[in-house]
Amino acid sequence: MKIGFRTVKTALGVSIAILLAQSLNLEYFTASGILTLLCIQRSRRQSTRAVSSRFFACLISLFLSSALFELIGYQFYSFLILLLMFIPLCVRIGVKEGIASSSVIVMHVYMHAKPEWSFFWNEFLVILIGLGVALLVNWYMPSSDKELKQTKEAIDGLVAAILNEIALFLKEGSTQWDGKEVLQLGDTLRKARALAVLETENMMRKDEYLENYLNAKQQQYDLLKSMLPSISRTNVKMEQGMRIGEFVQEISKGLTEPGSGRIDRFCNHLHDIREYHKLLPLPVTRDEFENRASLYAIANDLERFLAIEAGARKEKRRGKQREKKLQPSR
Repeated sequence: MKIGFRTVKTALGVSIAILLAQSLNLEYFTASGILTLLCIQRSRRQSTRAVSSRFFACLISLFLSSALFELIGYQFYSFLILLLMFIPLCVRIGVKEGIASSSVIVMHVYMHAKPEWSFFWNEFLVILIGLGVALLVNWYMPSSDKELKQTKEAIDGLVAAILNEIALFLKEGSTQWDGKEVLQLGDTLRKARALAVLETENMMRKDEYLENYLNAKQQQYDLLKSMLPSISRTNVKMEQGMRIGEFVQEISKGLTEPGSGRIDRFCNHLHDIREYHKLLPLPVTRDEFENRASLYAIANDLERFLAIEAGARKEKRRGKQREKKLQPSR
């Protein structure tokens, strides 16, 4: 059974909160642990938001329930009236996350059945310790840099694999490819975006370089999907198809082999291929015409693909430079 980092933080935070509250001889000291438990979140930003909303909700519930119970009595029906007032109020002022945790404070008011300054101070300390410990414990978040790097490498690898299958189809006219890499690329892009959002919330700042890089890869993904119908219509082995297939295979290798994929070289090569195709005799049969038209559309898509790749590599370099600058401070 694997124990996650968040589980360890939760267990640690709850124990520390109860220990602190108990050492101060606070009444209902276990409530501090409950509040800590409810505030452990996936990121710093989420934790800060949760602590803030629960703090205000708990204070509102403390004074509102004390006043209401004194007015209409400490009876079971008092909860009905209180919740009918309290829940809409929390929703209106934007602290609805604190509704569940503040019920703990309401129960204390009901059981204590006597509004006293000492009781209010006790509850304030219980709230402060529970939420404060949660905020401190949750402030340490492991960086997602390593996982993001692996995910980016996986994205590049899948794009290269898709291009390689396209190249084989154009060169050989048939393939046993089932297209699973296209589905995997979509899933990996979604995972990368989720990691990027989590990293942004933990670092409390937006990583524009990473966002631009992922946007570029999403555009490539969409472009590759749109290319597949044109490629599937190329069903006759032709010199032009084999030539473009070999070129696509070069791009595929350039995405995974460092130093072998200069974008300007690819662009020049594609330009030469297109100029060569212009010199070829016009198509004679309908099949040849349709295949030439499909290959022309594929060449246009490859131009856009290379332009996007150039932007993605630029953002990747910027991201690496930023990581080097931030490394000493982490």
